[in-house]
Amino acid sequence: MSVTDWMGSAQYRDVPQPAIVITPLPTVEFPAVYAAELGYVWSTLRRLGVQERDLDDLCHDVFVIVFRNLAVYDARRPIRPWLFGIAFRVASDYRRSARHRREVAGTTREVVCPAPPADEVMLQRERQRLVLRALETLELDRRAVFVMHDIDGHVMPDIAVALGVPLNTAYSRLRLARADFAEAVRRAQGGQR
Repeated sequence: MSVTDWMGSAQYRDVPQPAIVITPLPTVEFPAVYAAELGYVWSTLRRLGVQERDLDDLCHDVFVIVFRNLAVYDARRPIRPWLFGIAFRVASDYRRSARHRREVAGTTREVVCPAPPADEVMLQRERQRLVLRALETLELDRRAVFVMHDIDGHVMPDIAVALGVPLNTAYSRLRLARADFAEAVRRAQGGQR
């Protein structure tokens, strides 16, 4: 007896079928996402090695992709890991481009903040430079997991989904990135003394 014969047999014809309840997914509006997350995307791209002169353009590229794909975003999940995944792919494409492989001296803009004393500002900037230099030594795949987990504070399951890797791979990359980062900081500090 085939499945259609079985379903059409007299003993099953009058069995009530369960009601299908469709719950609409929550929606997210693009202007709200853009306003709330522009700073996050900008700093994420910077941490992933995008030169400051290209940050505005690549932020724009990320939000074009967000706009095009917002309909498929599951609003029940946190948005920042999803945005990080998009920014990661944009930064990865950017870094693969040959014109971005050389570092151009003198392209970083200094941010002047008159409130704190100058020595505190200099110390903070040097720490930021040290972190960025250490981050630049990491492989991009490891760097992405490290930034998302240790700097942005995302949980590993969200990171694995955002980057499209198995959870154990994400944990392995984090472990290796932490070791590489610590070694890069040790080397940089040893060179200054």
